[in-house]
Amino acid sequence: MKQFIPTALTIAGTDPTGGAGIQADLKTFQELEVYGMSVVTSAVAQNTLGVQRVEHLPVSFVEEQMKSVLSDIVPDVVKTGMVAIPEMMEVIAQAIRVHRIPYIIDPVMIAKSGDRLMNTGSKQMLRDRLIPLATVVTPNIPEAEDLLAISIKSTVDAEIAAKRMVTELGAKAAIVKGGHFTGDAIDVLYDGSAVHQFPSKRFDTKHTHGTGCTYSAVIAAELAKGRSIYESVATAKAFITDAIRYSLKLGKGNGPTNHWGYRLQDVPKVKEEAF
Repeated sequence: MKQFIPTALTIAGTDPTGGAGIQADLKTFQELEVYGMSVVTSAVAQNTLGVQRVEHLPVSFVEEQMKSVLSDIVPDVVKTGMVAIPEMMEVIAQAIRVHRIPYIIDPVMIAKSGDRLMNTGSKQMLRDRLIPLATVVTPNIPEAEDLLAISIKSTVDAEIAAKRMVTELGAKAAIVKGGHFTGDAIDVLYDGSAVHQFPSKRFDTKHTHGTGCTYSAVIAAELAKGRSIYESVATAKAFITDAIRYSLKLGKGNGPTNHWGYRLQDVPKVKEEAF
């Protein structure tokens, strides 16, 4: 009997310093023993200090990449990150509808450095065409505020936002990540029937580049293995908490998280301080 090998496809932009985007997604898939594949939407010149330049690939080439993957290895789950052009979103939407693949959306709209990565037309397309197809959508607070034109100041506000993404925008489930709150980082999941909170201690570090990419990649990987939405989000929360806790302190700006940080959670204190 053929062995089941979970597979995941990430569709996103690049990060040449490896902390976010396609590179972070593939690292995450590998750590979680899921076979990762990728379609590049945009080549991004960025580092821990910010985004210097973005070159969007031709839509026809993005479509060709997707056809190459889907005609050969249909993934168990698809995850999108940076998709900045409406025409690219339409190509993705058609593929998700045809293949009926579980779909995770990380709505990458604003980089950690504050650089805006999506224009108004693309945001509207994301709302109207992609989110209704999503198994899970994973905005942080600024992204949720932008998508819903609301202000989020508390976990109650985050709960309202998560519910609206399901009831109004059409996602199956939504999680509003609480990294921008003060105090503990409390993420709020609405799975279509119940609200769940995932709290974690806040660590005093600026090295959080790529957290959103990694978080959603964990959810994608766990869903590919057959886990429930709740189980996948719980794993993602634990994984990203350790990735931040043991961040690598690389670069001159907001450095990357540590994709093998979860392996260090039970090591002696002296090891933790090394990171």
